[in-house]
Amino acid sequence: MNILLRKTKRIGIDARFYGPIGKGLGRYTQKIVDNIIKLDSINEYVVFLRRENFQSFNTDNPKVKKVLADIKWYGWAEQILFPFYIWRENLDIMHFPHFNVPVLCPVKFVVTIHDLILIKFPTQRATTLGPVIYKIKNFFYKIVISLAVRRAKKVLTVSEYTKKDIIKQFKINSDRILVTYEGVANLGLPPDKGGVRGVIEPYLLYVGNAYPHKNLEGLIRVFAKINLPGVNGKLRLVLVGKEDYFYSRLKQFAKNISSEVIFPGYVSDADLKNLYQSALAYVFPSFYEGFGLPPLEAMAHGLPVVSSDKTCLPEILGSAAVYFNPENEAEMKEKIELVIKDGNLRRELIKRGYEQIKKYSWSGCARKTLEVYMEVL
Repeated sequence: MNILLRKTKRIGIDARFYGPIGKGLGRYTQKIVDNIIKLDSINEYVVFLRRENFQSFNTDNPKVKKVLADIKWYGWAEQILFPFYIWRENLDIMHFPHFNVPVLCPVKFVVTIHDLILIKFPTQRATTLGPVIYKIKNFFYKIVISLAVRRAKKVLTVSEYTKKDIIKQFKINSDRILVTYEGVANLGLPPDKGGVRGVIEPYLLYVGNAYPHKNLEGLIRVFAKINLPGVNGKLRLVLVGKEDYFYSRLKQFAKNISSEVIFPGYVSDADLKNLYQSALAYVFPSFYEGFGLPPLEAMAHGLPVVSSDKTCLPEILGSAAVYFNPENEAEMKEKIELVIKDGNLRRELIKRGYEQIKKYSWSGCARKTLEVYMEVL
């Protein structure tokens, strides 16, 4: 599609999740914004940010305007005030990278739905709210998601699995949904190194949040049962993620199970790279995912992956992972031990991982997203 043939448009992007404050959504938002404004030299962009990330986003592009919209996610201010911010910018289209679209959005919009966890995996343990408030808020979340999907000119999603989930849940035409796989940079050793890595230390690694559907309690229980006398040194489990209510709760759980579970909290990119490149294996025990970026990033760092076989994960990780049923802890233990013990299998998984990540690029994701903007406009 040649955007040079099209009249200049004014496009808004809700980038309030931009960067680390938005966790996984922050990575997606950051990569989409950064890549689209590089690809598109014709249209004008208005990027809405919060105070915490306003200085994090910078560009020399004169056609990009930063707007401070210091409005919290999921609250009444988002529904009541944010539409005014959007209206006054005289936009032709708006992109919301998450389901939290203001019901009174004054312009046509595109929305990205990453997963249906709130609908498919509702649990009181996934919130700090009391049971009554949680049920009320969850009810309104479902309304907002439903309205966002039904009113959007186009729905973007990040896997075929989630696309099917959306069609089944909301009964909308499949033509209105486009899959735009997320990207992953090859941040580790290049494939021409033959998968050779640095000093491998005796620890298993997980990187991500500690929400209940991630099944980290199950992983800790399984880890405590793993007994590998052949491993050089005491085996540890390293769980990397920003300290919050869910990680604090998980720490308390781990204290009663094993003293070898390490919680480094949030770490810098440089330290995270070292953690990836020195681990024995990356373990991803999740019950539900919309895409599954962390195991792909592990592959990009040359780390073998042992993963849950649920939802989209076999679609995204392909033959580059060893799979287990996360509801079967004996099977999880068996597959983790297999990867730890078998050096040849680890080397093969590293090789396959480098090939698998070639299927995903942020520039490709951004290009497809830009094409959707142009189609809607």
